[in-house]
Amino acid sequence: MTSPVTPTIRPARPEDVPAVVAMVHELAEYERAPDQCHLTAEQLTSALFATAPDPVPALFGHVAVDQHDEPVGFALWFLNFSTWAGVHGIYLEDLYVRPAARGTGAGRLLLATLADICVRRGYRRLEWWMIDWNPAAGFYASIGAEQMSEWVPYRLSGDALRDLADHATAVDTRTGDRPGRVPDRGDEA
Repeated sequence: MTSPVTPTIRPARPEDVPAVVAMVHELAEYERAPDQCHLTAEQLTSALFATAPDPVPALFGHVAVDQHDEPVGFALWFLNFSTWAGVHGIYLEDLYVRPAARGTGAGRLLLATLADICVRRGYRRLEWWMIDWNPAAGFYASIGAEQMSEWVPYRLSGDALRDLADHATAVDTRTGDRPGRVPDRGDEA
Protein backbone atom coordinates (compact mmCIF):
# COMPACT_ATOMS: atom_id res chain seq x y z
CA MET A 1 0.00 0.00 0.00
CA THR A 2 1.30 3.42 -0.91
CA SER A 3 1.26 6.24 1.57
CA PRO A 4 -0.97 9.24 0.84
CA VAL A 5 0.64 12.16 -0.94
CA THR A 6 1.15 15.21 1.25
CA PRO A 7 -0.96 18.07 -0.10
CA THR A 8 0.41 21.46 -1.06
CA ILE A 9 -1.03 24.61 0.50
CA ARG A 10 -1.55 27.72 -1.61
CA PRO A 11 -3.80 30.81 -1.65
CA ALA A 12 -7.23 30.15 -3.11
CA ARG A 13 -7.69 31.12 -6.75
CA PRO A 14 -10.92 31.98 -8.59
CA GLU A 15 -10.94 28.57 -10.22
CA ASP A 16 -10.97 26.93 -6.75
CA VAL A 17 -14.25 28.58 -5.76
CA PRO A 18 -16.62 25.79 -6.95
CA ALA A 19 -14.63 23.16 -5.03
CA VAL A 20 -14.47 25.32 -1.89
CA VAL A 21 -18.22 26.02 -2.04
CA ALA A 22 -18.87 22.28 -2.40
CA MET A 23 -16.65 21.59 0.63
CA VAL A 24 -18.43 24.29 2.68
CA HIS A 25 -21.67 22.44 1.96
CA GLU A 26 -19.99 19.13 2.90
CA LEU A 27 -18.92 20.74 6.18
CA ALA A 28 -22.48 21.92 6.85
CA GLU A 29 -23.71 18.37 6.23
CA TYR A 30 -21.05 17.02 8.60
CA GLU A 31 -22.08 19.53 11.26
CA ARG A 32 -25.70 18.41 10.86
CA ALA A 33 -26.89 21.77 9.52
CA PRO A 34 -27.12 21.49 5.73
CA ASP A 35 -30.31 23.59 5.65
CA GLN A 36 -28.41 26.52 7.20
CA CYS A 37 -25.74 26.67 4.48
CA HIS A 38 -26.64 28.93 1.57
CA LEU A 39 -23.19 29.89 0.24
CA THR A 40 -22.99 30.32 -3.53
CA ALA A 41 -19.98 30.53 -5.84
CA GLU A 42 -20.89 34.13 -6.63
CA GLN A 43 -20.91 35.09 -2.94
CA LEU A 44 -17.57 33.42 -2.22
CA THR A 45 -15.98 34.90 -5.35
CA SER A 46 -17.15 38.36 -4.32
CA ALA A 47 -15.84 37.92 -0.77
CA LEU A 48 -12.43 36.48 -1.70
CA PHE A 49 -11.71 38.47 -4.85
CA ALA A 50 -13.35 41.81 -4.10
CA THR A 51 -13.77 44.43 -6.77
CA ALA A 52 -15.10 48.01 -6.81
CA PRO A 53 -16.55 49.70 -4.87
CA ASP A 54 -14.49 47.94 -2.16
CA PRO A 55 -11.47 46.43 -3.92
CA VAL A 56 -9.88 45.12 -0.72
CA PRO A 57 -11.25 41.70 0.26
CA ALA A 58 -12.28 41.07 3.85
CA LEU A 59 -12.14 37.28 3.51
CA PHE A 60 -9.06 35.27 2.65
CA GLY A 61 -8.62 31.65 1.76
CA HIS A 62 -6.08 28.92 1.35
CA VAL A 63 -6.56 25.50 -0.17
CA ALA A 64 -4.84 22.18 0.29
CA VAL A 65 -4.38 20.66 -3.16
CA ASP A 66 -3.47 17.15 -4.25
CA GLN A 67 -0.80 16.20 -6.79
CA HIS A 68 -3.22 17.22 -9.61
CA ASP A 69 -3.75 20.70 -8.07
CA GLU A 70 -7.32 19.75 -7.08
CA PRO A 71 -8.54 21.22 -3.76
CA VAL A 72 -8.98 18.61 -1.03
CA GLY A 73 -9.28 21.03 1.89
CA PHE A 74 -9.58 24.70 2.68
CA ALA A 75 -9.22 27.38 5.32
CA LEU A 76 -11.31 30.56 5.10
CA TRP A 77 -10.23 33.36 7.42
CA PHE A 78 -10.30 37.06 8.13
CA LEU A 79 -8.46 39.56 10.29
CA ASN A 80 -9.60 40.38 13.79
CA PHE A 81 -8.07 42.84 16.21
CA SER A 82 -7.17 42.57 19.88
CA THR A 83 -7.62 45.89 21.63
CA TRP A 84 -5.68 44.51 24.59
CA ALA A 85 -2.69 43.35 22.55
CA GLY A 86 -3.02 46.24 20.08
CA VAL A 87 -2.46 44.05 17.03
CA HIS A 88 -4.36 42.04 14.47
CA GLY A 89 -4.88 38.33 14.54
CA ILE A 90 -6.47 35.75 12.29
CA TYR A 91 -9.92 34.35 12.89
CA LEU A 92 -10.34 31.02 11.14
CA GLU A 93 -13.96 30.87 10.00
CA ASP A 94 -13.82 27.35 8.58
CA LEU A 95 -11.28 24.59 8.11
CA TYR A 96 -12.27 21.45 6.27
CA VAL A 97 -10.47 18.50 4.73
CA ARG A 98 -12.35 16.02 2.58
CA PRO A 99 -12.56 12.54 4.18
CA ALA A 100 -10.37 10.94 1.50
CA ALA A 101 -7.58 13.45 2.26
CA ARG A 102 -7.70 13.15 6.05
CA GLY A 103 -4.53 11.75 7.54
CA THR A 104 -2.39 13.37 4.83
CA GLY A 105 -1.41 16.32 7.00
CA ALA A 106 -3.64 18.76 5.07
CA GLY A 107 -5.33 20.15 8.21
CA ARG A 108 -2.04 20.65 10.02
CA LEU A 109 -0.49 22.29 6.94
CA LEU A 110 -3.43 24.68 6.54
CA LEU A 111 -3.14 25.72 10.19
CA ALA A 112 0.66 25.96 9.92
CA THR A 113 0.24 28.30 6.95
CA LEU A 114 -2.04 30.59 8.94
CA ALA A 115 0.32 30.43 11.94
CA ASP A 116 3.17 31.43 9.62
CA ILE A 117 1.19 34.43 8.36
CA CYS A 118 0.57 35.45 11.97
CA VAL A 119 4.23 35.17 12.93
CA ARG A 120 5.53 36.98 9.83
CA ARG A 121 3.06 39.86 10.20
CA GLY A 122 3.38 40.21 13.95
CA TYR A 123 -0.15 39.02 14.66
CA ARG A 124 -0.55 37.60 18.16
CA ARG A 125 -3.42 35.14 17.76
CA LEU A 126 -4.91 32.49 15.52
CA GLU A 127 -8.42 31.80 16.79
CA TRP A 128 -11.42 29.70 15.80
CA TRP A 129 -14.61 28.16 17.15
CA MET A 130 -15.38 24.47 16.99
CA ILE A 131 -18.62 22.61 17.50
CA ASP A 132 -18.38 20.86 20.88
CA TRP A 133 -18.72 17.27 19.60
CA ASN A 134 -16.12 17.56 16.81
CA PRO A 135 -13.47 14.83 17.16
CA ALA A 136 -10.86 17.33 15.90
CA ALA A 137 -10.56 18.56 19.50
CA GLY A 138 -7.83 16.00 20.11
CA PHE A 139 -5.91 17.16 17.05
CA TYR A 140 -6.21 20.81 18.12
CA ALA A 141 -4.94 19.96 21.60
CA SER A 142 -2.01 18.05 20.06
CA ILE A 143 -0.77 21.20 18.30
CA GLY A 144 -1.03 23.27 21.48
CA ALA A 145 -4.39 25.00 20.90
CA GLU A 146 -6.14 26.01 24.11
CA GLN A 147 -9.87 25.66 24.62
CA MET A 148 -11.30 29.02 25.67
CA SER A 149 -14.12 27.69 27.83
CA GLU A 150 -14.51 30.85 29.91
CA TRP A 151 -15.76 32.83 26.90
CA VAL A 152 -19.42 32.57 25.96
CA PRO A 153 -20.37 33.13 22.33
CA TYR A 154 -23.20 35.49 21.43
CA ARG A 155 -24.93 35.92 18.11
CA LEU A 156 -27.34 38.54 16.86
CA SER A 157 -29.21 37.62 13.67
CA GLY A 158 -32.58 37.64 11.93
CA ASP A 159 -35.31 39.83 13.42
CA ALA A 160 -33.23 40.75 16.47
CA LEU A 161 -30.44 42.03 14.23
CA ARG A 162 -32.88 44.06 12.13
CA ASP A 163 -34.61 45.42 15.24
CA LEU A 164 -31.34 46.65 16.69
CA ALA A 165 -30.29 48.10 13.32
CA ASP A 166 -33.43 50.24 13.39
CA HIS A 167 -31.79 52.16 16.26
CA ALA A 168 -28.58 52.95 14.38
CA THR A 169 -27.50 56.42 13.39
CA ALA A 170 -27.45 56.81 9.63
CA VAL A 171 -23.95 56.62 8.17
CA ASP A 172 -23.06 57.50 4.59
CA THR A 173 -21.42 54.33 3.27
CA ARG A 174 -21.05 55.71 -0.25
CA THR A 175 -17.90 57.68 0.51
CA GLY A 176 -14.63 56.21 -0.65
CA ASP A 177 -12.85 57.50 2.45
CA ARG A 178 -12.64 54.57 4.84
CA PRO A 179 -10.58 55.73 7.84
CA GLY A 180 -9.10 52.95 9.92
CA ARG A 181 -9.17 50.45 7.05
CA VAL A 182 -6.20 48.09 7.06
CA PRO A 183 -5.25 47.33 3.47
CA ASP A 184 -4.16 43.70 3.62
CA ARG A 185 -4.64 41.41 0.68
CA GLY A 186 -3.73 38.46 2.90
CA ASP A 187 -3.08 36.34 -0.13
CA GLU A 188 0.52 35.31 0.28
CA ALA A 189 1.25 32.04 1.98
